Amino acid sequence: MAKTIPDLVAEARTGSGKGAARQARREGKVPGIVYGDHKDPVAVQFDFNKLLTTLRAGRFMSTLWNLKVEGQEDVRVICRGVQKDVVKDLPIHIDFMRLRRTSKVNLFIPVEFINQDKAPGLKKGGTLVTVRNEVELIVTAGNIPDHITVDLEGHEVGDSIHIEDVKLPAGTKPTIDRNFVIANIAAPSALRSSDDAGAEDAADEAEAEA
Repeated sequence: MAKTIPDLVAEARTGSGKGAARQARREGKVPGIVYGDHKDPVAVQFDFNKLLTTLRAGRFMSTLWNLKVEGQEDVRVICRGVQKDVVKDLPIHIDFMRLRRTSKVNLFIPVEFINQDKAPGLKKGGTLVTVRNEVELIVTAGNIPDHITVDLEGHEVGDSIHIEDVKLPAGTKPTIDRNFVIANIAAPSALRSSDDAGAEDAADEAEAEA
């Protein structure tokens, strides 16, 4: 299933240069520019409070947005820079790059686990420990997966699930070359306590023998 691309609402901005940008800020707006895809740059502006809320929600720079400007065709963009006030650390200008449907982009995709009821390790009381609840992938802008699926069927206590164990959606690949861990199945707490106690007993016996 393709991932739903979130909307980002902007307004067309008249004028350009520092004077126009300062005027936008006085009106409670954050000026911005949209460029790329061999088209002329377009000046836009955003409601300050709404933009700040979206920025603070996280992953702003790695999210593909559907930019909506009244009177213009929607365009897919990714943020390429947020300039902030050096004192207040608040946004004062923002840059976006247009993307085609065939463009490749790095995005964080959520991880979904299935078949917990078919994992022997979990049936024995083991705990699923999620190392990454999302994975950064190189995806095609026109076909962003909603999630990646990790199948837990057959996994035992002590098993680790690596990225190479996961069947990724067509046309995607991780941004990291190494075979990193996504999750593992940890031993039941009672068993871990027993193992720890056993280790302590063995250490005590070794000290006594010494």
